[in-house]
Amino acid sequence: MSNDSLIYKVYLASRRSLWRAVSRIVPPHEIEDIVQETYVRICQIEHKENISSPKSFMFTIARNLALDYQKQANVKQVDHVEDIELIDQLLSDNCRDEVYDQALSDSEFAMFCEAVRLLPVQCRKVFVLKKVYGFSQREIAVKLRISESTVEKHIATGLKSCTLFMRKATAGDTGQGQINVQRQSKGGSYD
Repeated sequence: MSNDSLIYKVYLASRRSLWRAVSRIVPPHEIEDIVQETYVRICQIEHKENISSPKSFMFTIARNLALDYQKQANVKQVDHVEDIELIDQLLSDNCRDEVYDQALSDSEFAMFCEAVRLLPVQCRKVFVLKKVYGFSQREIAVKLRISESTVEKHIATGLKSCTLFMRKATAGDTGQGQINVQRQSKGGSYD
């Protein structure tokens, strides 16, 4: 039997064990690549007849490849931190484009106002009292003569509707007919 076929048989017999050994060192998405790279490296060896213990040799190669991956991953993490610091520096208040920021905030505020305007009347009153004026649920309930649980439901409905509206609007879906905001009143829904 040639050394190539012996090594191939040992590789096939040890594949699952290699996989388990490598899984202790690298993340799951890298395990298979390292196990396959182990076989590639063994195939590239010119004097396979000098290998006295093919199985332990494979485990050594797999372990070294996994450790090399780990070293590279640690270097990438350090580079990544440096990139974050650079991005933070570029996005600091000193580098801000005030005209862009003002236009963006005006646009977002206009979208939010439109989202609130589309809420049912009672829901809109509760939502504005809570989110704009900062009233407590109890204060809103007393002021509008409704129960606190109704206030809580209106706030939840307002948040959900405004969030959906803002998501659709920022995704480019700004047509009035395309935005599906239901207006509810006591008797059902209306447009």
